[in-house]
Amino acid sequence: MIQLGLIGDNIRRSKSPLLHRLAGELCGLDVRYEPLIPADLGLDFDAVFDRCAREGYRGINVTYPYKERVFPRLVIGDDETRAVGACNTVIFGDGAPRGFNTDCSGFAAAFRANFKGETPGRVAMAGAGGVGKAIGFALASLGATELAIFDPDGAKAGALGSALRQSSSLSVRLVNSVDEAMAGADGLINSTPLGMVGHPGSAFPNQSLKRARWAFDAVYTPVETEFLAAARAAGLGILSGYELFFHQGVDAFRLFTGLEVDQAALREALLRPEPAMAHSA
Repeated sequence: MIQLGLIGDNIRRSKSPLLHRLAGELCGLDVRYEPLIPADLGLDFDAVFDRCAREGYRGINVTYPYKERVFPRLVIGDDETRAVGACNTVIFGDGAPRGFNTDCSGFAAAFRANFKGETPGRVAMAGAGGVGKAIGFALASLGATELAIFDPDGAKAGALGSALRQSSSLSVRLVNSVDEAMAGADGLINSTPLGMVGHPGSAFPNQSLKRARWAFDAVYTPVETEFLAAARAAGLGILSGYELFFHQGVDAFRLFTGLEVDQAALREALLRPEPAMAHSA
């Protein structure tokens, strides 16, 4: 039996437990995956993390708002994750826990799969937190020509801009508003919590969406956010947060188990009703 978990706030509707259990079944493994919400457990993040390390978890995923908080506690083995400064996947074992960022690899894989043969072009991004950092580095690897970053926390935007300039050839602009970021943008990216269950709204004004070519929302609960619905109506190509969720999950499963899951079979399995839900119906 492989014990995994997810630490984060507002994760009650996360499909990560289902993805990893189903991936385990497809690979002949008994995978247990537990949602861990610090507030519900009456613990802070570090106490929940320590409990996982102590109680035999093979690994955990870490989501909003803890991807940067966990980083100093981990051994980082690759330059890209070190430059991002945020982790969403942790492996426990002998010695210190090891950290990885499958948001970065997952976004790149999702973009290539959904926009075959295209490059991102000039991109406007709202939000420079943990997932925004990962996407910024993924955009550099995908050959984006420019990234305009807006975050109300100027220090976060500045830190991401500096990290990208030091580690890539991507041209970066730090801007004072979303409208300024959108000027001349081919792609629009929401990496804020806006649109998530409990955080209604959109980071981008609807009247300006038609100027862009494609849109991505890191939020996937719900999959069809207000932002993506408006972008779709404006004729943009859409990349949903579900695609990032799926591809980063496949990458994380590989790190947890060393196995490659059949992606087509996993997608099909995720569409089926969960047994408990089918029984209760």
